[in-house]
Amino acid sequence: MSHKAQNYSIGLTGGIASGKSAVSRFFEAYNCTVIDADVIAREVVKPNSVGLNQLIDAFGTHILNSDKHLDRAQLRKIVFNNKDQLLKINSILHPLIQSTIQARVKSANGDYCVVVIPLLCESNDYKWLDRVLVVDVSPETQLERLLKRDSIDNTLAQKMMGSQCSRKQRLAIADDVINNEQSLAELKNGVKILNRLYKSL
Repeated sequence: MSHKAQNYSIGLTGGIASGKSAVSRFFEAYNCTVIDADVIAREVVKPNSVGLNQLIDAFGTHILNSDKHLDRAQLRKIVFNNKDQLLKINSILHPLIQSTIQARVKSANGDYCVVVIPLLCESNDYKWLDRVLVVDVSPETQLERLLKRDSIDNTLAQKMMGSQCSRKQRLAIADDVINNEQSLAELKNGVKILNRLYKSL
């Protein structure tokens, strides 16, 4: 990927419930800056934010809960049952998320930046990243972990997984792959090895 005059940036991605959070936590032990798109996604829809106001304009006030915060469960229902609505939500939120990520990359102080982007494979907006790291697990492991993590039924879990890129598509964009069907100690060691690599680039 093309390198611009900014901090060296690694996009960390993987399918839902693949273990991106565990990998990013291990990276936090090193002198790098970890930027999480999901955290920023929550920031850009805080009450009275531009993002939330645009969502209300598009979908109405029923997407709010009683304290005027975004009702994520309600929005999730809209997203997973209608691809056009998903595109509409993404067109509102993704530019806000991406501009915030880029600003934080430019102001980061570490040896490099790890940018956690769950839907990196689905987006063409992150060509500026220098490298892509994919957290990889089998679809069977992914499904098992998703069912356990979110306490949802199999139908919804399959739909959530089906709304994302396939394992093959994710691996096709990877510069580096870390397997998360191993022990936490082995996963931690894998991150240690990658840290050495990224510091040398």
